[in-house]
Amino acid sequence: MLESPSHSDGDLLRLLSRGDKEAFVQFYRRHQGAVYRFALQMSGRAEIAEEVTQDVFMVVMRASGQYDEQRGSVLGYLYGIARNVMLRALERERPYAAALDDGEGGPASQLAMGQDLAAELANNERVEILRKAVLALPPAYREAVVLCDLHEMDYADAAVTLNCPVGTIRSRLHRGRALLLEKMRAAERCPA
Repeated sequence: MLESPSHSDGDLLRLLSRGDKEAFVQFYRRHQGAVYRFALQMSGRAEIAEEVTQDVFMVVMRASGQYDEQRGSVLGYLYGIARNVMLRALERERPYAAALDDGEGGPASQLAMGQDLAAELANNERVEILRKAVLALPPAYREAVVLCDLHEMDYADAAVTLNCPVGTIRSRLHRGRALLLEKMRAAERCPA
């Protein structure tokens, strides 16, 4: 039973491995947003991100005792699980990839008074181009860009998460950024 809401992640995982439901709830609330964003940025689809997030925390419930804080951070552990779940989800979705781009973007946000509508639309268009460019990256480069640039994970934690050397993270990130730049420039030259 939890006495305090300020338990460390390691404490929560230890409590969780003993079946403490409150520990799970607290751990889930603390980390589900980051896992969901990672899954959404990797897949580009909210329904896949929701499924992956749920599956990640099911794995955590069953295998919370497997976390080794000597290997890396809790977020690195969660992103590693999310990566594996994501790869399986994307494999299942591959046959349906032709229908992937359904124009999903949600309702437009309301503009603040005095804000320039043209500037807001241009910014939204750039964000959408960037989102599509990230999704178009090969998975190895996309993982590095999402973890290091969008989730601000350091190279060492990303290397543990992706189970590769730090140098590989650096090279994938460098190549991923170069590919993103090419895709962004091409989109600016040839708007859809």
